[in-house]
Amino acid sequence: MSMEESLKLVSKGEYVVLELDLQGEKVNKLSTPVMLRLEKLLEEVKSSSYKALVILSKKKNIFIAGADIEEIKSFTDKDAFSEAVERGQNIMNHIEDLKIPVIAAINGACMGGGTELALACDYRVASDADSTKIGLPETQLGIIPGFGGCVRLPRVVGLIQSLQIILPGGSVRADKAYKIGLVDEVIPETVFESKVEEFVNAILKKGAKKRRKVFSPSLTGKLMESPLLKWKIFSESKKGIMKQSKGHYPAPLKALEVVQKTYGMSNRTKALRIEREGFLEVALTDISKNLIQLFFWMENIKKRNGLPAGAPAVKPREIKNMAVLGAGTMGGGIAQLAADKGVNVRMKDLSNEALKKGFEAAADIWNKKVKRRRMTEKELQTKMGHLTGTMDYSGFQHMDLVVEAIVEDMNIKKKVIAETVAQCPKDCIIATNTSSLSVNEMSEAHPRPENFVGLHYFNPVHKMPLVEVIRGKNTSDEVTTTVFEFAKRMGKTPVVVNDGPGFLVNRLLLPWLSEALFILEDGMDIKTVDKYYTHIFGMPMGPYRLMDEIGIDVCMKVLKIFKSSFGDRMEVSKLVEKVSQTDRLGRKNKKGFYKYDEKGFATEVDTSVYADLGLPAPKANIPAGEVIDRGVYAMVNEAALALLEDKIVESAEEVDVAMIFGTGFPPFRGGLLKYADSVGVKNVVERLEAFESKYSSRFKPTEPLRELVNNNKTFY
Repeated sequence: MSMEESLKLVSKGEYVVLELDLQGEKVNKLSTPVMLRLEKLLEEVKSSSYKALVILSKKKNIFIAGADIEEIKSFTDKDAFSEAVERGQNIMNHIEDLKIPVIAAINGACMGGGTELALACDYRVASDADSTKIGLPETQLGIIPGFGGCVRLPRVVGLIQSLQIILPGGSVRADKAYKIGLVDEVIPETVFESKVEEFVNAILKKGAKKRRKVFSPSLTGKLMESPLLKWKIFSESKKGIMKQSKGHYPAPLKALEVVQKTYGMSNRTKALRIEREGFLEVALTDISKNLIQLFFWMENIKKRNGLPAGAPAVKPREIKNMAVLGAGTMGGGIAQLAADKGVNVRMKDLSNEALKKGFEAAADIWNKKVKRRRMTEKELQTKMGHLTGTMDYSGFQHMDLVVEAIVEDMNIKKKVIAETVAQCPKDCIIATNTSSLSVNEMSEAHPRPENFVGLHYFNPVHKMPLVEVIRGKNTSDEVTTTVFEFAKRMGKTPVVVNDGPGFLVNRLLLPWLSEALFILEDGMDIKTVDKYYTHIFGMPMGPYRLMDEIGIDVCMKVLKIFKSSFGDRMEVSKLVEKVSQTDRLGRKNKKGFYKYDEKGFATEVDTSVYADLGLPAPKANIPAGEVIDRGVYAMVNEAALALLEDKIVESAEEVDVAMIFGTGFPPFRGGLLKYADSVGVKNVVERLEAFESKYSSRFKPTEPLRELVNNNKTFY
């Protein structure tokens, strides 16, 4: 990579532009070579006669994506890491200390170190492009802003607005950035560089003065900045972090601590030292390493095409028009998502009433965005215009893709698939959204099974990031890569899995939910068990709360399917049948393991469930570690079979991505199999053997898991 071409100074007469365009890279990032080159150019500007400096990216849709995450990941020595962070802070100081005004011209994504560089400038202007977002996403990687972001952002936009960006690792669009004072002007993207030139010339006419922008609050803002209310802000922020993270993620807490210590501090050197020390405390933890690894996994998915490693590249088909069979919860959600991304979608259902509910559900999601000012009324109407409905097959002759999301009944699905194929173009892709039925068996209803595939979305569709692309034995490479790319276009994280009972996520999730029923049989309290998994282990929901969310009836049905598929290897609790005989469906009928209010929010455990299931009042006191290990290690045991023997997916990485984004498995633990490696596969096997001896053969370690131990190997 040529640093001379990647970062260069371009004279504009009275002022100079520092252009960033990293050669051979899709984005600009602040690696060590880039920072050293930047430092050299700043020295040149310092000794020149220019009256202003503009920092501008020549890359489309990108200003600066942030620091080089590869470098952050590679650091293991604290002293070396500290030196690198201090060097970065000093370069930002160099920008801030130049005797001439510095203008950050932001057109595209400005994240992390890019935002910290912009904060060190005197002025900031941003384009109105959709790609322009300014933020500090560091806490999502288990770190905190380390190049001055914790110190400078509160100074520029005030305490409350800065915490709303720093703590969750958030970003703001250009219009919001202007509103909070983060940028001085928003410029139309079409005339960005010419308007930047006008902005700079206006500064030159006024004497090219330096400016250290300091937040100037309104009267209400001044009250919020009073010592008493500042203490309240920090206190409530900490409570909010703890409520959301249960204390499992130290980075937001550390960022809050750094801001609290440095806010209003006039000694920049001391403030930056506090920030640097805070950064190092979290950056070298396993939690940070796991979150950074997850970041790279996600980047890898962006580069993949859904085909096995080494397979010849295949050009995906273009999806312009699609149909969805079924306008219910899943079908309506899938239709809304595609329409949101500009695809023309035709929903088909059996009645106008059903179609009406599909349209209303889509409109409700968009209306919420309008209320939050994330979408305009005009944009809403445009998106609604992509949705149409029908009770017959009219319009299907133009479809590129049809997604089936009807009742989970194999015979009905086969019949509908056969009907649909006859109404569509010969090369139309038919995809099923089934969560448990065989894609291979279903493909028998398609005269051209190479055009048949599974496309398993998770509920709620607009929120859950994972999509399982289920490749049947006859699914072609072209169809696989087409739906894989389509899922990415929808903003989803796709994982290709081979056909098998429960595919991947449900196959691994069900042993945990199944074990929760055995734990209930053993006399444990529902609330206590759920709390063990959420507060101690870090799951977003405990197993009983999750069964309510999915639908108790659905969970019991799938457990029975698993029992049928796996035979004696899959032991199910006697409570499966007992639960099936009750009217408890979970949140959807506001009656499950929990009680629900009128809006459908869980309030408290419904203690009458114990008597309904023929159980005495809970009295057992099984230790938290044992409860957690019984559920989690059951998933690890099944994952070893799914990955190493049945080859449902190619890699441990795919298992972990699927479990994190499909079930909410704690990202800070690295994923299910990363966690198994961290505690030791040998320890997992020994623990399973102890459970097998104490409870049942359902805990018997699988052969692939034993082989890992015998061969002194790990999942990674």
